Amino acid sequence: MSSDELDKLRNSINKLISVSSFFSSSRNPGTALDFLNRDETFDSDKFHRVLFKIAADPSVVTTKPFADISSFSKYPNEAEILFMVASIFRLDHIFQNEAGIWTIEMTLCGDDDYDLKKLYEHMKKEYWGDVKEIDLLSFSEVLYHMGKYSSAAKIYHRLLKELPPKSTSFSKLYYYLGMIAYKKEDYDLSLSWYQKSLDILNGNPTSNYINIGELYNCIGEAYRGKRDYNQALEQHNKGIECFEKAHAKNHPTMAIIYNNIGLIYQGQEKYTEALEYYEKSLAINKEYLPDDHADMARSHHSIAIVYDCLNDYTRAMEYHNQSLKIKLKAYPSYHPSIADSYQCIGCLHYDKNEWKKALEYFQKAANIYNRTLSEEHPKVVRIESNIKRVKSKLK
Repeated sequence: MSSDELDKLRNSINKLISVSSFFSSSRNPGTALDFLNRDETFDSDKFHRVLFKIAADPSVVTTKPFADISSFSKYPNEAEILFMVASIFRLDHIFQNEAGIWTIEMTLCGDDDYDLKKLYEHMKKEYWGDVKEIDLLSFSEVLYHMGKYSSAAKIYHRLLKELPPKSTSFSKLYYYLGMIAYKKEDYDLSLSWYQKSLDILNGNPTSNYINIGELYNCIGEAYRGKRDYNQALEQHNKGIECFEKAHAKNHPTMAIIYNNIGLIYQGQEKYTEALEYYEKSLAINKEYLPDDHADMARSHHSIAIVYDCLNDYTRAMEYHNQSLKIKLKAYPSYHPSIADSYQCIGCLHYDKNEWKKALEYFQKAANIYNRTLSEEHPKVVRIESNIKRVKSKLK
């Protein structure tokens, strides 16, 4: 944590703070300290090691903003506790031990003892709509957005077996299973799940054009993964037609569709067209989203890739760094998307013959990929190959 951030907290004892993202913790102090002691490269004059010690009583917080997810974790020995978005804490005490580690003691507030309840309700509605209770399906969505795909998939498959045959949740289950398959680059399986979801939506008279348009966008992405660019573009255009029928040409999801069309043109090495669609995407995002929203990171990332393809390394680095800066705020520290940025920045340094810098970023990416993805995942294989490649240059 930076000195400025720490000073702000030290001056806020007995005040309330709200956490704007989901975050994981551990009931095992040794696990937390192990993470804390891994990075030896930080500037001790500007940054400090910080350990949060949280007191959380489930009996006074009936909206369940935290849960023990050890049974779903890839590393059950970590005794992982997940806190949900907009959790409110009271700062109790901050002190530094002999080893130079700052401990921040705070208490999770109850349902009615804080002034930010409206914020909590807004964030809850953004993620789960008008549901009154955060159920297992909603919790699995949290895991998915945190990048814990295997844990989320376990819950989805469990729900497929347990939900009644006419449950309205099947379309969403198929959709997320398709998303997870896509993240694992199993595009045929992804398309199979998406088609099941689309069949339900098309057969339901209450389905709206926006939901169907979003699904066409996902189907287009899977075809792009298969390098079937013509079919991908056709599906994205179907998505655009749905948004036009809904009179929502500037809907935030349109930014995603434009971004994905840009990716198609990029795959075809039509970089001018790609940049045009990326800029359309960024313009919509700027209209609807705060500067630090995760979708803004995607826009900057896409533009960076085009400049990289055009060998404009200066602009590419500028946009990659902007994307990474946003991701570090928007995502948990071990989210695969952060690793994607580290990987791309490492490649830029490699292209500039900056071997040590390239290795530094490749290793950062590998640290996250190895923690969140399987050993045989293509991203894990690629990053290990990149590390070997750059090490051979350093010999």
